[in-house]
Amino acid sequence: MAGPLQGLRIIEIGGIGPGPFAGMMLATHGAEVIRVERPNAPPGVGTGHTDILARNRRAVSIDLKRPEGVAVLRDLARTADGLIEGFRPGVMERLGLGPDILLADNPRLVFGRMTGWGQTGPLARTAGHDIDYIALAGALHAFGRAGEPPTPPINMVGDFGGGGMFLAFGMVSAILHAQRTGVGQVIDCAMVDGAAVLMSMIWSFRAAGLWRDERGVNMLDTGAHFYDTYETSDGKFLAVGAIEPQFYAELRRLAGLADDPDLDSQMAFYAWPDMKKKLASVFRTRSRAAWMAVFEGSDACVAPVLSMAEAPSHPHNAARGTFVEVDGVMHPSPAPRFSVSVADVPRMPGDDTEGVLAGLGYAAEQVAALRAAGVLG
Repeated sequence: MAGPLQGLRIIEIGGIGPGPFAGMMLATHGAEVIRVERPNAPPGVGTGHTDILARNRRAVSIDLKRPEGVAVLRDLARTADGLIEGFRPGVMERLGLGPDILLADNPRLVFGRMTGWGQTGPLARTAGHDIDYIALAGALHAFGRAGEPPTPPINMVGDFGGGGMFLAFGMVSAILHAQRTGVGQVIDCAMVDGAAVLMSMIWSFRAAGLWRDERGVNMLDTGAHFYDTYETSDGKFLAVGAIEPQFYAELRRLAGLADDPDLDSQMAFYAWPDMKKKLASVFRTRSRAAWMAVFEGSDACVAPVLSMAEAPSHPHNAARGTFVEVDGVMHPSPAPRFSVSVADVPRMPGDDTEGVLAGLGYAAEQVAALRAAGVLG
């Protein structure tokens, strides 16, 4: 594998959502990530060559409920820089694979724990999903239009923004610390914490008196006429984000509204609803393509709202290679991009159990015996 994390080894205990996303980020950028799956696990969402979150891994199949499987995992962890898991608090300890045991085996190990509520607190051992974590963090309350219920932003903010991305950042940070000091540690990565951190700028706005604690009345939450989506004559949408005065002036000029006095007071929030109605009526007069012929390449901060089917073929995305097709499946390309340590094209995992265990010094007869006993898938 290429990428700036080349030379690191991470053990990923198989799961769903944010843990695999963190593993994907680490693997995409060069770390050797060995994903440990349950033997004969039932198929899940996005299995096989369609499981984009599983790309760039080596995969092994080990029954961690068997003492022999626990021993194999401990052998793997002794060779690793980090391990990530996404069970409820206490599960790894009950398996005999808690951080006290694995860090005793390997004092430099970074043990990353991905949960929704965290390892401590009244809710730590209860179930939940992205929508619950961002609700408690104060984030979900901000998503939606005035007078309407909160709108979940699919699972971008809790699972992936506040969860998997924070875990990937935490793993790299703690591994750098371990390389300097020889001391590993445990990372308590909670989606509720990460979602709260993602709201930092909004907390700043609120402290400065620039944000009202209600939906759809603020500059960035569809309250402002210059920061919203508008339907076009063909039922498609434009995204308008003309915040700065010069960009707002360009928006008005290209939309044919430069001389309309009703739009002069850009920041008069009491007039935003009326100004929004005026923009909406104008944008409904042409198709999305017709409007983009007007705005494309300008500083009006207008973009077409593309579907997933449309996004890969947009000229900008095509020029940058923002998407890449792998075995007939469209993937987002690795990001961010590095000038020297360029990431490889994504590849999908296979069963690497024999190869990984051989690398630990297991003889072929040992592997065969473990497989016959059902310890290995």
